[in-house]
Amino acid sequence: MAKKHKRNHWLQRHTRDAYVRKAQADGYRSRAVYKLIEIDQRDRLLRPGLTVVELGAAPGSWSQYARERIGPGGTLIAVDVEEMMPIAGVTRVRGDIADVAVKQRIIEHLGGRGRADLVISDMAPNITGIRALDQSRALVLVEDSLTVATAVLAPGGRLLVKLFEGEEVSGFRRRCALYFKRCVIRKPAASRAKSREMYLVANGFVGDTGGKAVVRGAKP
Repeated sequence: MAKKHKRNHWLQRHTRDAYVRKAQADGYRSRAVYKLIEIDQRDRLLRPGLTVVELGAAPGSWSQYARERIGPGGTLIAVDVEEMMPIAGVTRVRGDIADVAVKQRIIEHLGGRGRADLVISDMAPNITGIRALDQSRALVLVEDSLTVATAVLAPGGRLLVKLFEGEEVSGFRRRCALYFKRCVIRKPAASRAKSREMYLVANGFVGDTGGKAVVRGAKP
């Protein structure tokens, strides 16, 4: 009975959500797209011709928007462990990004186009309600995202990745500072008020600096 009540509460909140209604009206697959739109408008992540790798792409609203922004001259590779319905102009890779074979497939799809200009990730673990466990699982995902980014980004490339408030955030930002010139935190309006999610935008990929931070600034 408790599970049914919780489910009904979620459905009521979902149907009342202004971003859910807007996504349906605009033809996007989920409300999450408006988080990317806001960050893109502020940080100018996407532009025509870019090569983009999206991690945790399903159901595909971020891919829809990114495809629109990079245009026919751009390349978008969408990766997820779940099946995702096709989107015109989007190359899909199904698998776990922690799998070396999946990373290799991403690199192969980049092919003669060289390395990626941008890696984006809205991945989140299945929430258990146990805060320590959820934080630990979320950290694994962001670390995996960073590993993929450092493997595929071109010099000067950028990373957008979802984080969750917690003690691990500062440590992850320090690790990003070993690879990027500047890291900032964003909290888009489309994130639900009670959500602990935030997004890190890392700019100016320089590669592994051998333990010496290169970050120039970390203020929003």
